[in-house]
Amino acid sequence: MRQFIIRRLLQTVPMLLFVSIACFIMVKAAPGDPVLSFVTPNMHAEDIERIRHNLGLDKPAYVQYFLWIKECLSGNLGYSLINHKPVLDQILERLPATAGLMGSAIALGVLLAIPLGLLAGANRSRWVDKGVNLLAYIGISIPLFWLAILLMYLFSIKLHWLPSMGMRTIGKESAWDVIKHGILPCTVLAMGFLAVYVRYIRSSTISQLKEDYVQIQYAFGSSKKTILFRHVLKHVLLPVISLLGMSMGDLVTGAIVTETVFSWPGIGSLGMTAVRGMDYPVILGITLFSSVMLILGNLAADILYSLADPRIKTTR
Repeated sequence: MRQFIIRRLLQTVPMLLFVSIACFIMVKAAPGDPVLSFVTPNMHAEDIERIRHNLGLDKPAYVQYFLWIKECLSGNLGYSLINHKPVLDQILERLPATAGLMGSAIALGVLLAIPLGLLAGANRSRWVDKGVNLLAYIGISIPLFWLAILLMYLFSIKLHWLPSMGMRTIGKESAWDVIKHGILPCTVLAMGFLAVYVRYIRSSTISQLKEDYVQIQYAFGSSKKTILFRHVLKHVLLPVISLLGMSMGDLVTGAIVTETVFSWPGIGSLGMTAVRGMDYPVILGITLFSSVMLILGNLAADILYSLADPRIKTTR
């Protein structure tokens, strides 16, 4: 197991290098000039060139890249061009909000997908299966931003049940207030991959019910409910672990959209603010940080899969 983890960590080095190069090239190719954030109407050309020199933007692109990656390796992701705060401090400040939202969405999605997928697979071609399939197709087809606006209009504007924006109500510090603010964004983010999980668990359940061990359990007098939740569930959940790792990218993308619509103070909304303000250090820092989290998430999924299934043996 130790060799497997070391080998996977070493494989992340060229991947992160490629991501950093691609991100740096895209930011450099984007329209606009970061120096314009510091320019005032009465500023002379010499002052503008001095700012460009202080930011290191007068050097060749490859030199700028190596200087940036050198600072990143030392833990310095640069400073924001808008508020002049360290990028890493801003990311870490907003990380708990994003992690809480993503963790709640994953838990909600998995807890709903398992019973729905098992129920649909065990009642293939019946009204339960058709109903779950219909909900899954709707969840796959609806864009997240449209669903977010729809839920916000229904539960916040019309019914006044839940708050529509932010993470806290001004003057309130209770946990229940945070939970109420997080219900809508968590539901929207969970719907982004709940439908995929339901379809996957349903198809796995149908294939597992055709296996020989199921027929043997029926021969021993086991009930369908016992077979489904005691035997089939174990085989169905193993691939879901890998599916969690593969869906981390969609989860991060969905978090950016969800946080922007609901004004959730997380990394996603910080990134959108940086894009609108052409704050290139923040964009680069968030992209690199998100890539590291995605790679570590996939690594954790592979490790959990190998621990959950004793038949998997890691080799040299």
